[in-house]
Amino acid sequence: MAGKTTLLRRAAAMEAAMWRSLYRWARRTPAALEPGDEAFSYVGVVKPILGVLIGLSVVEIPILDLIIKHVVPWQPARLIMLAISAWGLLWMLGLLASLKIHPHVVGDNGIRVRIGAGVDFTVPWPDIDTVSKRYRSMPSSKSVQIEDDHGRRVLHIVVGSQTSLDVKLSRPVTVPLPKGESEPVEELRLYADDPDAFVRKARLPRGAFGRTTSSILDS
Repeated sequence: MAGKTTLLRRAAAMEAAMWRSLYRWARRTPAALEPGDEAFSYVGVVKPILGVLIGLSVVEIPILDLIIKHVVPWQPARLIMLAISAWGLLWMLGLLASLKIHPHVVGDNGIRVRIGAGVDFTVPWPDIDTVSKRYRSMPSSKSVQIEDDHGRRVLHIVVGSQTSLDVKLSRPVTVPLPKGESEPVEELRLYADDPDAFVRKARLPRGAFGRTTSSILDS
């Protein structure tokens, strides 16, 4: 029973986050950034797919309404299907909005990793060893995946079944995830549309990030 309650709470929180994201996107509210922070999008790899699905939904709604109007002689059925179809369209728009308004951020505090409104954690610079560009294809499209890679526990934050950045950590760290705190991980792999710019930002002189130790970020 407790598990079902937790699942319902997570679903409700996700639904509310979608609507908030859609509202912010519609108002063109920019991502909140501190001085020196830089945002990095990860939407490019999934934007075409979402665009197609949204376009199909827009076309489907009037067609489905026309079919129900002539096949089902019950007005409430038509209204119910219209409401469900409209909700589905708005949900997909909300998903796209949540991805666009919650970018990754590189700044003074470290690397802030996000996937929509569901994944949001920051790895501080003292815990980061190296940052490098490397494209990887993942066998699963799940946005959060943990695997053992040659004895190292790796956390993958996946977009479109891909990652494009490897962040090796100086020590095992735990991070908050949608299902709770992760196990200690020694490496983080994530996706950004422009990994070269991401690495360049991470390689800025240490004074730009307020670090007290020498930077060992490499490409």
